[in-house]
Amino acid sequence: MKEDEQSLYDRNVLEKLDFCRSIAKFKPAITAINTGETWIKVRPLQDGDYDRGFLKLLSQLTGVGQVSRSQFLNTFHKMKNSGDYYVTVIEDTHKNEIIGSATLVIEHKFIHECGLRARLEDVVVNDTYRGKQLGKLIVVTVTLLAEHLGCYKMSLECKDSLVKFYTSLGYVLEPGNGNSMHIRYNQSAPSVNKTNGSFPIQPS
Repeated sequence: MKEDEQSLYDRNVLEKLDFCRSIAKFKPAITAINTGETWIKVRPLQDGDYDRGFLKLLSQLTGVGQVSRSQFLNTFHKMKNSGDYYVTVIEDTHKNEIIGSATLVIEHKFIHECGLRARLEDVVVNDTYRGKQLGKLIVVTVTLLAEHLGCYKMSLECKDSLVKFYTSLGYVLEPGNGNSMHIRYNQSAPSVNKTNGSFPIQPS
């Protein structure tokens, strides 16, 4: 990170995530901090990522359109100021290029004692980096991040072909709701319960 660049959120929070809490299996074992490659870095989105191909990467997922630098920065700072957006990216530091991304959005609710609900959106990894567990890594990272931030639930919607992938990470389908999936954070659960989507949280 260049000294004059801003991060969307505090990058130090990623060091506090305990990957042992996830049922996801990494072979070899990797985390957001120890990615298995010195040139692969997981971090928050930065305002300089406009020049690292962040929008080009998103275009592999869906239509982005023509977004100017000023539009990008305006949206970046709106997200940062709200405090409810946690866009997390994977950078190839050799190429100075963004190769993976996932967005965690927090909703403030009146239910669950004015609890926080998380949504997982815009998950994408560059096709040329297959076989390095990066899709699994970015999803598990933001899933653990939502738990760390105190959310009671994380929800997502996915294509039929991705249901198996998210199931392997602890998410479950919501009956009668298409391909909507969720994972619940349950402090009393000793392990992930694949029946109801509860997620193991160990007392801190």
